[in-house]
Amino acid sequence: MRKIPAPRTETAATLTVEDLSVHYGGVCAVRSIGFSVEPGASVGIIGANGAGKTSTLKVLMGLVPRSGGRVTLGERDLTRVRARDMVRHGIGYVPEGRHVFPGLSVEKNLLLGAYARRWDDETRATLEEVHQLFPMLREMSGRLAGALSGGQQQMLAIGRALMARPRLLLLDEPSMGLSPKLVGFILDTLQRLREEGLSLLLVEQNAKLTFGATSHCLVMENGTVAMTGTSEELSQDTRVRQIYLGL
Repeated sequence: MRKIPAPRTETAATLTVEDLSVHYGGVCAVRSIGFSVEPGASVGIIGANGAGKTSTLKVLMGLVPRSGGRVTLGERDLTRVRARDMVRHGIGYVPEGRHVFPGLSVEKNLLLGAYARRWDDETRATLEEVHQLFPMLREMSGRLAGALSGGQQQMLAIGRALMARPRLLLLDEPSMGLSPKLVGFILDTLQRLREEGLSLLLVEQNAKLTFGATSHCLVMENGTVAMTGTSEELSQDTRVRQIYLGL
């Protein structure tokens, strides 16, 4: 059985987003949104291109500046924390398009995911757990990441994020460009991560995948949160079925 890397052992914490806004020049990409991700919960964000989904994840990770609002993880205010320090606070990030380091080996990509940890027995154990979750990464450990297929790179990007043992994992379009078989594999992996207690915040255009991998979901339109509810409720909502499921 594939083993899941254990989340951090620190006290579980809720991610709280309050009145968050993002501007690019004079364009408002995210407008005063708010939501929370409880410990061990899995929350999805769906919406059309340009709805503000990716911008939401990027501002949470400190990759783009906010124009207003507040982000906290438990009692810790993350609003002004730099991107390179977010991982130290227990947040992992799998970006859209994977963004692995193509000129480095698979193994070195994974080890870079543990840059905020000491290289000790605990980190070695995490690497072994990632290898068990994605056996392909062990088999291809010496291969350049740029030579991998899109699906293999997606596994590497998820494994790299797990090397930091996050409490909360942000994933941006993990199914992009993957075959239906690999999409199913990624869905299975996310469900296992969820069952092991890792909090997930998933951005996806694939609404079916999102509903299958999450317990609650937000629908974004034009930078705002247009609808919220359980994934089961939204999957049966007439408007959602027509717009996002094509039914």
